[in-house]
Amino acid sequence: MIRLGVVQKWSTADKVGIELNDAFFLTLEVIQSVGSLRKAAQQLEVSYRHLWGLILRWGDSIGTPLVRLERGRGAQLTPFGEKLLWANKRIGARLAPVLDGIASELELELRSLASPNDSVLRIHASHGFAVELLRETLVAKTLPHEMKYMGSHAALESLSRNECDVAGFHVPEGELQKVALPHFAKWLAQPGHALVELAYRRQGLITAVGNPKKIRHVDDLVKLGVRFVNRQDGSGTRLVFDMLLAKAGIEPARISGYDTVEFTHSAVAAFVASGMADVGFGIETGARRFGLHFIPELEERYFFLCRRESLALTRVAAMLETLRDEKFQQQVNRLPGYRTVNCGRIESISKVFPRIDKARATK
Repeated sequence: MIRLGVVQKWSTADKVGIELNDAFFLTLEVIQSVGSLRKAAQQLEVSYRHLWGLILRWGDSIGTPLVRLERGRGAQLTPFGEKLLWANKRIGARLAPVLDGIASELELELRSLASPNDSVLRIHASHGFAVELLRETLVAKTLPHEMKYMGSHAALESLSRNECDVAGFHVPEGELQKVALPHFAKWLAQPGHALVELAYRRQGLITAVGNPKKIRHVDDLVKLGVRFVNRQDGSGTRLVFDMLLAKAGIEPARISGYDTVEFTHSAVAAFVASGMADVGFGIETGARRFGLHFIPELEERYFFLCRRESLALTRVAAMLETLRDEKFQQQVNRLPGYRTVNCGRIESISKVFPRIDKARATK
């Protein structure tokens, strides 16, 4: 099976420009982490002289120093070096699902030319870390598939148009579920469908290390000087966040940054970690990966919706087998904020959501 990887690439604009590749950013990250050029050289397994020469050459090519040496303080990134490092992390967090989806589509196109009779599993799903893990596992197992990331509503609509085999979406637990269900009833109230369990996950407020703005709940987002970063309209996380605001009686216009959006949980966390916002809303895993503070607000369940007749398809059965695999479930449970309960189990919609009411469906 052909495996493709689509990656981002930086370069300087001058004729003798350098490629700002993974090694470049890894070097900056190590220097920032250890605070010493000599220790960084040891960790990178290069000589001190070689590392210092690289840093000087990079600074000359870019036009500004990236690292400064201070007596008694070791090595530190300059403000420009810090911003460049965080810009790379933010772009990576924002583009990773997009590039992954493009690679998946290209793999499918090439495979269809080489093996036109192959059965391909089509997954359209709201982005999440367990879904990323599923994609990685399917690739490792060389199971032909297409993974497209999109909002929960878009994924379910895609299933209704028969553009995918399974659609991934998430619904809050607790009192917010009653408010959320009408937004999904258009699809869940249709006969002949079944749910497949993936995992529970925690959503909440993501703040800077130490929570310097003393944020405790969504009420604190209206404080003067608090900058927020949101998820895009149409995402399941944006829907849940708006429900929390409505419950608290907060008008979105009162929140500075409500219209500033990112398209993944990692991108929200990277935005906060880079200092461009004080708080965001997303999954705990993203916060922990960037070393940020997390304030849980709710737990939600992530499901796949599919037609019951699709459960007999070999390609869907292969996905179910993967979900039920103990090793896969252990990997999901290691994701901060995630827990599996009957991962891969097939459930009837009426059993999981007995309050589904066609008359209350909203678009």
